[in-house]
Amino acid sequence: MLENQKIRVVSVAGPLGEKLTLADLPPPETTRWVSRRKAQVVAAVDGGLLTPAEACDRYCMDLEELTNWRRLLARVGMPGLRTTRIQHYREAFQPGTLPS
Repeated sequence: MLENQKIRVVSVAGPLGEKLTLADLPPPETTRWVSRRKAQVVAAVDGGLLTPAEACDRYCMDLEELTNWRRLLARVGMPGLRTTRIQHYREAFQPGTLPS
């Protein structure tokens, strides 16, 4: 009977090590996406608090954008999520290249 039930975590570690729950995530109507909020969404997805599809639906974005946030956070850290630096990091980290 348990195999049909979805088990969902209640909290995960946030980008700064803080406890992150669904209530702590940015509100769905967020329009100003600072790097900390992007990192919180990525941490929620990576920790199992949200599925990628749920995050995309909740924040009205496509999977490509979420995947880009995850990749930049993994490669560069929170500074990579800054909107003003996205073009710089995209040029520096073309697919198949490693950071220097």
